[in-house]
Amino acid sequence: MKKIRVYIPFLAALLLTQVLPAQNRIVVFQSDFGLKDGAVSAMKGVANSVSADLKLYDLTHEIPAYNIWEAAFRLEQTVPYWPEGTVFVSVVDPGVGTNRKSVVLKTRKGHFIVTPDNGTLTLIAASEGIAEVREIDEAVNRRKGSGKSYTFHGRDVYAYTGARLASGTIAFDQVGPVLPASVVKLPFQRAVREGKTLRGNIPILDIQYGNVWTNIDAALLEELRPQYGDTLEVTFYHGQRQVTTIQTPYSETFGAVAEGKPLAYLNSLMQLSFALNMGNLAAAYHLGSGSDWSVAVTLMPRQN
Repeated sequence: MKKIRVYIPFLAALLLTQVLPAQNRIVVFQSDFGLKDGAVSAMKGVANSVSADLKLYDLTHEIPAYNIWEAAFRLEQTVPYWPEGTVFVSVVDPGVGTNRKSVVLKTRKGHFIVTPDNGTLTLIAASEGIAEVREIDEAVNRRKGSGKSYTFHGRDVYAYTGARLASGTIAFDQVGPVLPASVVKLPFQRAVREGKTLRGNIPILDIQYGNVWTNIDAALLEELRPQYGDTLEVTFYHGQRQVTTIQTPYSETFGAVAEGKPLAYLNSLMQLSFALNMGNLAAAYHLGSGSDWSVAVTLMPRQN
C-alpha cells in the first residue's frame, strides 16, 4: 500500500498532462486602460493569484479609449510572433456589463484570445482562422467574490479565465459552452484588385512618424508588377468622402526620395504604406485610420 501511495501523485500528474493541452504559461495583456492607475496591475495580480509561475507580458495598454478597431489591429499585428499556446487577454470593452458575449477564441495556429466578442476578433479570426470559440462560463470562471462587480470584467473574468487556461488549471473545453465558429465582425475594405487598381483599408498609422499603413500585402501589390521608381497614384478616402490624391514613387527605402517628399514602400509587415521622408504624411494631408478609412492605388504608365 505504501508504494501505491507514493506513485499516486505521479500518476495523477501524468494523467492531468494527458487531459489538459500543453500550455506555455504565457499571458499577454492588451487594454485601453492606460497606466495612470492600478487597473493593469490588478489584472496581473489576479493572474498571479491563480499561478505565480505564469509569465505575464504587455502587448499595449495605450489603445485609444473604446477603440475596438485598433485593438483588433494590434492583435493581428502581434499574435503571430508569439509561440503556440500563448493566451492573450484583450480588454477594450465599452459594452462591459451588457449582453455582449465574453469568449475565448482558439485560432487554427494554436493561440488563445480572451476578450469580449465585440469586434476585437475581426482581423485575427480572418488571418489565423477559427479553430473553436467558447463562451466563458462565469459560474465557474470568475474571480471568487466578484459576482456583484459589473464594470471590471477585465480583472474579474478575463484575467482570471486567461490565467486559469494558461496555467493548465482548466482545459479549453472547461472555459464554457461551444459557440458557432464565427465572431462579431467590424466592416472594412478588404484588400482587393480591380483591374489596374488595388483597394484596401488604412488599419493604422505609424503614429510616431505619421506614416500611413494599408492592408494591401506584397503579394497583391506584385500583381501590378511595380518596379522601384515607378509612380503610384494613391487616393485616400474617409467613408465615401475623397480626402486627397497624391502621386508617389514606389521606393525600397525612405532615403530613395528627397527630404519632405512622399514615397510608397513595404512596411515591416510587408504591407504597402506611404510616408514623407523625414516628415509626417498623415498630418500633412489630414489622414486618419480605422475601419472607415481606405485607399485606391493605381500604377501609372511608365515614361519612355
